[in-house]
Amino acid sequence: MKINKEVKTGVLVILGIILFIFGFNYLKGINLLESNNVYFTEFDYNALTKSSPVTIKGNSVGKVQDINYDFNTGKTRVAFSVDEKLKFSKNSVVRLYETGLMGGNGLAIVAREDGELAKPGDVLKSEVEVGLVTSLSKNFSGLSTDLNSTLKSADSLIVSLNKVINDQSEKGLKRTVEQLNETLKSFEITSSSVNGLIAKNEENITTTLKSFKKTSEDLSTLATDLKNADMGATIESLKKTLASLNGVLDKVEKGDGSIGKLLKDESLYNNLEGATKELEELLRDIKLHPKRYFRILSKKEIPYQEEPSN
Repeated sequence: MKINKEVKTGVLVILGIILFIFGFNYLKGINLLESNNVYFTEFDYNALTKSSPVTIKGNSVGKVQDINYDFNTGKTRVAFSVDEKLKFSKNSVVRLYETGLMGGNGLAIVAREDGELAKPGDVLKSEVEVGLVTSLSKNFSGLSTDLNSTLKSADSLIVSLNKVINDQSEKGLKRTVEQLNETLKSFEITSSSVNGLIAKNEENITTTLKSFKKTSEDLSTLATDLKNADMGATIESLKKTLASLNGVLDKVEKGDGSIGKLLKDESLYNNLEGATKELEELLRDIKLHPKRYFRILSKKEIPYQEEPSN
């Protein structure tokens, strides 16, 4: 069977179109021969390109298919495809991250175990992970700003110093330097005097330090003795003694006992007072008439006569 030229030409054209479509999509990262599922997510800005990789736990499972700007929400809508064998929860998160030091970003699916399984066409939550390159660029940017401010401050300081040095008031600067030298000399003299004073009184200072050390040791020993002493028993004994003394004083106050009766019984007091008076009269009579009481000195008994009261 012969095929005419028109059929051959048509077949070649169709094959060319098919190859063109397949090649064009392949260059965009879309393999028409693969069976993929398409999911969606949204970001506040676009940092991806078509055919950017999609990974899970570091393994490549798909690619970014399409990137569109949503004029209603103001967000970037990203469509990505994954292998149909991949199953993950609808609560999983799509993370935007940097793929390497040379630049470029990708999507990572952070799978969650809870919730129902995601279906093609679902919109998943998204998050952005600050990468190493972005962090370094921010840090170096801040460092550059601080370094620029430091250099400006140093430049201002140098200009101020130049003004001071090139100032016409050189005499004032020289006078200041001279006064500083005089101050240093005075300090040196004072230091020498102090050293001499310490050298002269070194023995006294040593003796004082030894005495202080001994006193400190004695105080330490005294503190140790007081700590080891049974202060609780001593205080308890003192409490008992005070209680006994309070009991005795209470009895005296009530008139119990000899001392209490002596202090409270007026008749005993009156008897003691009368006996005291009679004893005084007896002693006075013995003093005035000793012969009355000593018969050896007197042959005749002298009768007792009561002294007239004054």
